[in-house]
Amino acid sequence: MKRDGVLRRWPLVGREGELKDFDEVLSETRSAGFLVFGPAGVGKSRLAEECLDRAAVLGHRVGRAVATAAAASVPLGAIAHLLPDGVDLSDPVSGFAHVARLLSQPGTARPRTVILVDDVHLLDATSAMLLRQLMDAGVVFLVGTVRSGEGQALAVAALGHGDAVRQVDLAGFTREQVVTVLERVLEGPVGRSAVNHLLTSSGGNPLYLRELVVGAVAAGVLTCDGEIWAMTADRLPGTRRLTDLIGSRLSVAPPAGRQVLNVLSLCEPLSLGHLEKEAEPHVLGALEQLGLIVVVQEERRSAVRLAHPLYGEVLRADMTAQCRRDTLLRQVHLLKQSGARRREDAVHLATYKLAATGTANPALLVRAAVLAAHAREYPRALGLLRAIPQQHQSFQVQLLLGKTLYEAGDYQQADHVLSQADAMASTEEEVLSALPVRTQNLLWGLGTPYAEVLDVIGAARDRVTSPLGRRALLLNEAATALTVGNVRRSLALTADLEPEGTHAPDAQAWLWAALTRSTALSVTGRGEEAEGWIRRAMAFSSAAGEPDSPATHEVSHWAVLVLALAESGRLAEAQEVGARAFGDVTDASASADRRLLAFYLARGAWYAGHPARARRWFAEVARASRPHTPVVLSMALAGVAAAAALQGDCDAAETALAERDRLPAAGYFPEERLGEAWLYVARGELTRARAVLTAAAGEAYERGETASEAILLTDLVRLGKPGEAGEAGVARAAAKRLTEIARECTGPFHRSRADLAVAWSTRDPEGLLAASDALEAMGADLLAAEAASTAASLLRAAGQTRRASAAAVRAEDLADRCEGARTPALVVCEAVVQLTGREREIGLLASRGMLSKDIAAALTISVRTVDNHLQRVYNKLGITTRGELADRLLP
Repeated sequence: MKRDGVLRRWPLVGREGELKDFDEVLSETRSAGFLVFGPAGVGKSRLAEECLDRAAVLGHRVGRAVATAAAASVPLGAIAHLLPDGVDLSDPVSGFAHVARLLSQPGTARPRTVILVDDVHLLDATSAMLLRQLMDAGVVFLVGTVRSGEGQALAVAALGHGDAVRQVDLAGFTREQVVTVLERVLEGPVGRSAVNHLLTSSGGNPLYLRELVVGAVAAGVLTCDGEIWAMTADRLPGTRRLTDLIGSRLSVAPPAGRQVLNVLSLCEPLSLGHLEKEAEPHVLGALEQLGLIVVVQEERRSAVRLAHPLYGEVLRADMTAQCRRDTLLRQVHLLKQSGARRREDAVHLATYKLAATGTANPALLVRAAVLAAHAREYPRALGLLRAIPQQHQSFQVQLLLGKTLYEAGDYQQADHVLSQADAMASTEEEVLSALPVRTQNLLWGLGTPYAEVLDVIGAARDRVTSPLGRRALLLNEAATALTVGNVRRSLALTADLEPEGTHAPDAQAWLWAALTRSTALSVTGRGEEAEGWIRRAMAFSSAAGEPDSPATHEVSHWAVLVLALAESGRLAEAQEVGARAFGDVTDASASADRRLLAFYLARGAWYAGHPARARRWFAEVARASRPHTPVVLSMALAGVAAAAALQGDCDAAETALAERDRLPAAGYFPEERLGEAWLYVARGELTRARAVLTAAAGEAYERGETASEAILLTDLVRLGKPGEAGEAGVARAAAKRLTEIARECTGPFHRSRADLAVAWSTRDPEGLLAASDALEAMGADLLAAEAASTAASLLRAAGQTRRASAAAVRAEDLADRCEGARTPALVVCEAVVQLTGREREIGLLASRGMLSKDIAAALTISVRTVDNHLQRVYNKLGITTRGELADRLLP
């Protein structure tokens, strides 16, 4: 992305919320122009200027005019310089015709002149009338700006009426519009954290957003890893232009109001009553009227904030150290004077005192850190905890610091601090309270080998003697075993977990065990049973949680629920629940839990056959997991590869797998082989893909990961031609095992996949159509499309042309939902149906440019055999060259 090109690709947001590129609007024959509405400082003129420059690049004649109150007193005073020389407008009819003829440039490819008029609402009536006539004649395309509240001005009414003039509103972008704008400008997906940061910092102001994006890209703070754009730092640098714009905006504040703005820049939000101790009510009223502060109702008090998040940054940068110190100490004095009765006052007191003097009362720092961590304000909590003097660094302080570092994603430092906390633990209760977060950090944060984590648990076992304590250690081991794929061990250790946590001696231990059991049940294909456990955990968490807790449930609870719903075959519900939960997650929430939720959303999208959505989620997880979490990163990269390969993007799939191969072998799950398998499919190497899937399914069976085994076996069936000799045995074996899984595990997803495999292996079009219906009902769109497509092939081969056509139409409708996914089963062509499995595989490899000798080496057959198969393919398809072969076989 070029720095100067950012705003030129900025879309126009219409009054109805639609977004269009300027080039698109300009090219519409019925379009006569657009008016940009918005308040001062939103970027109307800047956008209009960029559009005019773009029109010039496209070959249009351009002109600029600024309407003013002074010019409005003279007819045509604002636009006289734009009119051709020698035009006599004393006779409006003939004068207009003359102007139109001179401006139309007969014989040119782009006849319209693009004219920018700034502050259209100040335009005189004669100018407005002439411009409107030229617009209606198709001679002039108008780009105008209008200040908010001036829409009823006569010139605006004259120029803006009718469908030919688009109304563009720059009052502020919604979140959805920010996403759309960023992805158009940056030409790729943007991570949700980056979107949140840019939206919060810009306040939706289009001009501020543009300057933030330009500054962040130029400074290397907003970068793309090849898959997704994300932030590499917490602070957005912006640009000098942005600083000047905001400085100019703040300069209108009266002298008495500057202190109020300084106070808010350091301490917002503050109650209205509190601020009235700083300034007279009329000063606050003036600041609000100028749009520099806003007053909002928060519960039972009126709170005051700066009108824009960026105002605070500019104010703080312009403040002297002495002014900052004096302002903060005065706020400390006022808080103490009022009694500091509100719960968050402890956080404010400690933060202000620390920022002003570099120190604060240790007890106050601890109390404030606990409150900040509970509110998920991890940077603030870390600042408070690190300020506590060494002599006051108790076990509880070290444990809280270690937990906060883990939640903030600083896993190396978290391990160091948690090790110190463990060494300081003097009671069994302290040992047990430090162990869960430490093992979680080792596994999910650092990717520590299982044996080393078991050593940590074993060391704790030497210090724990009570039956309840030993029970807590076993539950901790259950979570550890699950993390590394030892599912059977995890289920065994939680087999006697009481179904309700209300009588559990340790509520947190029960909650963690319930989440562990729910996840393990999902992994073994028992989604409905898993859902029951996570629902119990969420109900227990709500009952035990504090009334003012920032979230009804932890993010990890929602993640496990998404997994359970997907394994139950409720794919659409899982995506809806997960997306809604992720939308409510703040960037302050635990990074590991956010990654877990995003990963299960990605996996569910893959289940559904939506590779673009799956790839985006997997890419977000991968970006957030570098460089500290190899276990999660490995799974995410495999997912990126699988989704990219399903879209036909072999280069991206190869890049993701190459990075995965360079990771330390901290963990491995059979389902990760999907990336490798589907890359082979995308290359046309179906034999190698089937070999990978067969081996991975066997590993999943040995480990008890039934859900992964079912996915791998289903894909194995999908890659074979129905009933094909040689492939039939593989498909029948897979169908037999899937039928066994359906008997062992409840839920419609297992039943439907088994039915699909049986119908596929027995060439049963009726069974395939029934399976397609069932799979579509649960949201498995790609599987449903493939089942219908395969049924169409079989029906056509049986001579049932009408039913085959209906099935093919159904397959096409389903495939349209699958975001461009292409699989062998979706290549529906009467001629292709005639090919054997081996002919189809060799044909695919040849169509991708492989030489006969290379195909022979890949398939372990002779070159002559390859050539013989290719000749039969040419004869069946009625073609003679490999170029024609690619046209027939490749999507």
